[in-house]
Amino acid sequence: MKKQIFRSYGTITLGSVIFALAFDWFFATNQVAMGGVTGLAQILNLLVPQMSVGLLAFLLNVPLFLAGWKFIGFHLLASSLFAMAVSSFAIDTIAALHTFAPMDPMLASLCGGALMGFGLGLVFSQGATTGGTDIVARLLKLKFPWLPMGKLVLVPDGVVLTLAALAFGGVETALYGAVAIFVSGRVMDTVLYGLDTSKVAYIVSDSWRQIADALLRDQERGVTILRGQGAWTGTDKQVLLVAFKQKEIVQIKRVVHDTDPKAFMIVCDAHDVLGEGFGDYQKEDI
Repeated sequence: MKKQIFRSYGTITLGSVIFALAFDWFFATNQVAMGGVTGLAQILNLLVPQMSVGLLAFLLNVPLFLAGWKFIGFHLLASSLFAMAVSSFAIDTIAALHTFAPMDPMLASLCGGALMGFGLGLVFSQGATTGGTDIVARLLKLKFPWLPMGKLVLVPDGVVLTLAALAFGGVETALYGAVAIFVSGRVMDTVLYGLDTSKVAYIVSDSWRQIADALLRDQERGVTILRGQGAWTGTDKQVLLVAFKQKEIVQIKRVVHDTDPKAFMIVCDAHDVLGEGFGDYQKEDI
């Protein structure tokens, strides 16, 4: 149990530091607007330069954490407070230790968005957030559980980008920020959901019994038999449904082809596959 907690908080720490590095390296140096509370802190820092971005982000997060406590529970609150503290401290520490050279804003948006999305994905994968609009997105997830986190984060971030356009006095800064947020959301979803590289195959064959037996025996994969009917011929068909890991796709195709070269097979991506041989349901899954 302790080892699992240590590993979880280690991942949160790594993700939070990567988040902070992305902000200092790509966003702050190149005046690319950010979404979320960090983006708001970035705007306020223009008005009150005596207060650092990390400190402002920490202060702005406090009321959001209190508001979210009722809905997201103590575990998420504790781990998110930790992530927020680490990311806020890391932002100010990295900025104090090193000044990054400016670069092309578009390059900064793409690289910064990818790096930040990777960091946020690590944090989110442990059931935590870095605070701010991440908490808003997590609360929206309770209302709209079918939407991925990367898309939910775009909602509050869009509001912050609009304010950033006004604060920075130009729409270009906000547009670069929008590119970064889009990239960040895609990378975040890849970290959260794309690592589950499972597949599901539908197989239609007159030799369905032999194929099913071979999959059960050689690949040790469960097979479900679905009853179907050919629309043109009206002939009853047996459709095999089998879920498997990405690395097994070559063997699965070989078994089907060797048994029946004329078999009709559809392979689809499958995420969040739960059950024996795959993952287990977790209440806090996002």
